[in-house]
Amino acid sequence: MKAPVRWLKPPLLRPRDTVHIVAPAGPFDPPTFEVGLGVIAQRYSPVYQPDLYEAWRYLAGPDSRRAEELTRALTDSNARAIFCARGGYGVMRLLPSLPLADMAPTAFVGFSDLTALHLPLQGLGRVTIHGPVVTHLGKQPPEVQEYLFRLLESPEPPPALEGKASYVPGVVEGPLLGGNLSVLSRLLGTPYMPPLEGAILLLEDVGEAPYRLDRIWTHLRLAGVFNQVRGIVLGDFTECELKNAPYTAADVLRSLAEETGLPCAAGFPIGHGIPNYPVALGTQVRLDAGVARLTFLEGAVQA
Repeated sequence: MKAPVRWLKPPLLRPRDTVHIVAPAGPFDPPTFEVGLGVIAQRYSPVYQPDLYEAWRYLAGPDSRRAEELTRALTDSNARAIFCARGGYGVMRLLPSLPLADMAPTAFVGFSDLTALHLPLQGLGRVTIHGPVVTHLGKQPPEVQEYLFRLLESPEPPPALEGKASYVPGVVEGPLLGGNLSVLSRLLGTPYMPPLEGAILLLEDVGEAPYRLDRIWTHLRLAGVFNQVRGIVLGDFTECELKNAPYTAADVLRSLAEETGLPCAAGFPIGHGIPNYPVALGTQVRLDAGVARLTFLEGAVQA
């Protein structure tokens, strides 16, 4: 893949627009799903297939079901957005069978395992939304839900987000790329990893002990990732603490960030925690790591 010359933004959404609900990864809890679906239905007109609720082992049904469902959503020019039911695992299995180059001008929303779809779409120059899945959306405070609707419905830049800690000061600008640390690392060396030159790298994760975070981060370092990007934005690292350890996950991440020498700020409300603010991947941002502020220089959609 070559770095995109021009990023393609989806058209803005309007209330009552048709949106797809898909489950391309893991199975989900129906009651939690219904709450999030209700939030979406108050704003848009969601459609989904009857077999959305299927479950097979750790997947939301067999690969064939999930790939067919996702293909239908990706290529439907009559819909305006795609919301994913849940993360978990499973999207990587579908990549060879998906017509990503034929994707309609549609907003794609998801995070966690959906990083496996964000990254190849960024390789094709698509702007996508790293934001709550349906089962996560109903747990989010109203301000996050409204932030998501604003991101999807206005071509103006959204309000800046504030982090909690400065690891390495510095001010840098570039396209925001990345997502879940574990999933991103699994795409290294595959044709689905987009170019990262000049990017501001977003990373978040859940359930990874500090030594595993070190191992995954070191994999990225050995693969040359930190020689390509300009800065690092660290979101939530949820449930990553090791019981009775004399150090925290934040201690380890700070040391790793300092080793890169790249501007880095942490504690942004992005990821598996609450709140989980949506951000537009592929859009230009400014990271002021010294004050832990992420400023968006453009909107996620076009009028």
